[in-house]
Amino acid sequence: MSFGKHITFSTGAQLPQIGLGTWMSQPKEVENAVEFAVRNGYRHLDLAMIYENQHEVGAALKKVIPSVVKREELFLTSKLWNSAHQAAWAEKELDETLKQLGTDYLDLYLVHWPIAFPPGNGLNPPHATKEDEIAIDTTTSLVETWKAMIALPKSKVRSIGVSNFTIDQLKGIIEATGVVPVVNQIEAHPLLPQDDLVAYCKAQNIHITAYSPLGNNLIGRPKLTEHPVVKEVARKLDATPAQVLIAWGVYRGYSVIPKSVHEDRILSNFKQVELSKEDYEKVTAIGHGNYTRFNIPYTYKPKWDVNIFDEPIEKAAALKVKIH
Repeated sequence: MSFGKHITFSTGAQLPQIGLGTWMSQPKEVENAVEFAVRNGYRHLDLAMIYENQHEVGAALKKVIPSVVKREELFLTSKLWNSAHQAAWAEKELDETLKQLGTDYLDLYLVHWPIAFPPGNGLNPPHATKEDEIAIDTTTSLVETWKAMIALPKSKVRSIGVSNFTIDQLKGIIEATGVVPVVNQIEAHPLLPQDDLVAYCKAQNIHITAYSPLGNNLIGRPKLTEHPVVKEVARKLDATPAQVLIAWGVYRGYSVIPKSVHEDRILSNFKQVELSKEDYEKVTAIGHGNYTRFNIPYTYKPKWDVNIFDEPIEKAAALKVKIH
């Protein structure tokens, strides 16, 4: 059985290039999907506290460790949620994640978003006076949170990184601590190439993991997998449109974590196809003049009233990310 290609981190750790994402999956679906994926060669699982399904992942892991794989053959990523950014809370949440998963350590732990919520009032604490908003902790800075991550015991976390961070946010935590995140996990697909961020991360030896590699339908746009160019390249390569979009990320050096709970798609997403330079450029061109970021918390309901990415729609936000 092929276990796919690997990426080597700045730390020397090896990350399987194609992983299974577990965001927005229904109850019981994740348990079945994770078990099926591991039995069929996946060794990289992407998880998070906010997905509220890590206990299901843990149930699946019990079925495959050690009968199918040893724990050390798996690469488990999880993420620190916004409501545990404070120094007193970060390790507590990590311990809860480890308990849910039934494992002693994570291979990679990420700061999920560059935003802190007040702790102790649930994962999405409500704003005291505005029903349609989440409460934001305006006192805890990214640097404080990154220092809390750095302080986590190495016995519990092999590598640390971030997710959804911009160049300025990365610079802020690196300059303040001297510790460079191993990974920045970002939304990445042909409509959101983020070339400046990619170049900065490459210069700093920060690996990029691409989430939503197929785009998504959060804003009701046509699916990228339905794009005529993607379908044309797929036909040429005798591949699925999803395989083409995953291959686009791989061509750019990313690790890619497509989410699926359907067995046929879990299998096909894992079969890597390779794009020629010509096909890569053809797929890249669909983003020209068509820039789209799907995942913007300012547009959530309830919204986070904070400007994270400096997108036009975020300009009206009352708060900015507190870096220092």
